[in-house]
Amino acid sequence: MKRTSSRLTDGREIIYYDLRDDTVREAVDRRPPEAAGAGAISAEIRYDPLLSEWTAVTAHRQARTYHPPADACPLCPTRDDERLSEIPEPDYDVVVFENRFPSFAGDAGRCEVVCFTSDHRASFASLTEERARLVLDAWTDRTAELSRRPGTGQVFCFENRGAEIGVTLQHPHGQIYAYPFTTPRTARMLRSAAEHATRTGGRNLFDDVVADELADVRRVVLAADHWVAFVPHAARWPYEVHLYPRSRVPDLPALSEEARAEFPRVYLELLRRFDRIFGPGEPPTPYIAGWHQAPVRGHDGGDGDGVATVRADFALHLELFTIRRTSGKLKFLAGSESGMNVFINDVPPETAAERLREVASDCKLPRGDASRAPA
Repeated sequence: MKRTSSRLTDGREIIYYDLRDDTVREAVDRRPPEAAGAGAISAEIRYDPLLSEWTAVTAHRQARTYHPPADACPLCPTRDDERLSEIPEPDYDVVVFENRFPSFAGDAGRCEVVCFTSDHRASFASLTEERARLVLDAWTDRTAELSRRPGTGQVFCFENRGAEIGVTLQHPHGQIYAYPFTTPRTARMLRSAAEHATRTGGRNLFDDVVADELADVRRVVLAADHWVAFVPHAARWPYEVHLYPRSRVPDLPALSEEARAEFPRVYLELLRRFDRIFGPGEPPTPYIAGWHQAPVRGHDGGDGDGVATVRADFALHLELFTIRRTSGKLKFLAGSESGMNVFINDVPPETAAERLREVASDCKLPRGDASRAPA
C-alpha cells in the first residue's frame, strides 16, 4: 500500500491509498476556495444531563449535497474541467478526505469520508478481495492517526448504504468519525463488561458472548479460521450480524496479519449474502456497517493503568444490520424504540441466521471450528 497526503483548495486534507507503490499523485484541486469549501462551520456539541450523553448541533449540514445526478457526483474522480469534484485525480483506488460538511470539527472532533472505489456504479460487495483489503488498511491507518490526536475519545469507521438508510450520495463510500468523547453505546458495553467481570471472577464478557454463540450454533452465520459471524441472541434489527476476530483485540491497528488477510473474503461473503436475503429481483439491501473499537484513552477520560485495562478488555467487532424486515417493508423506529430505546424485532434471530446460511455463495471460506472460542 502506498499512502499519499495532499490538501484541497480550502485546506482540507485528502489522502490517497494505492495498491501500486509506484503510483504518483500530483493533481491539484482546481476549484476556487468558495466552491470547494462549505463556508462557516457551526458544529458544536451539547451535553444532556438527564441522559449523560452528547448531541452534535450542526446547522451548516442543512446545505450539504443532496442526491446529485451521477454526472455531478462529488465523490467521482475529476475527469475534465467541467466536472471538478472533491477528488482532483482522474482515477483512484481508495481515497479519504475531510468531510466538507462535518458533524464534528475542530476541538469537537473530526469527520472523514472514505471512497471505496472510483466506480460510481459499484458497491463494497462488488469489490475484489485485494481492494477490500486496501479499504481495511485505510481504516486501520486512519484509526491509528486519529487516535493520536489529543482531543479524540473514540474512532468509528462505518458505512451507510441505501436511500432507505438516509444516504444522500450514491457513490460507494463510508465515513470515519473521531468523536471527542466515548459514545454512549460503548460506555454501556464497558459498564456491562465490568459488571460481568465482577460477577464471574474476572471473566471477559465479549469472550463469553462469542463462546456462547459458538456453543449454541443456531445463530452462527459463518465461522472461519480467524473470524466468526453470528446473529446475536437479542438482535434488535430484522437481520443483524456481529463479526468478531477469534483473537480478542481492542481496535483495528491491533489485528494480526492473519486476521487481516482473511477479512476480505469473509466480509465480502457477508455483504453478498445480505443482498440475497430477500430473493432475486429485489433491490440492493440497505444496511449500516460499523466497527466498534475501544475508546482511545478510557471511557472515563482518565490516564494510567486503568485505561490500559479498559482497552484490553474491549473486543473489536463489526456490526452489520439492515432496516428492511421483508420484501418492500422497512423496520421503523416508532414509539417504543425511539421514545424508550426498547426494540421490538419481528424476525427471530434464529430465523435470520438460518436465512443468511441459506443464501451462502459457492466461495470457499477457511473452515474454522464453530466450537472453538476466541483466544
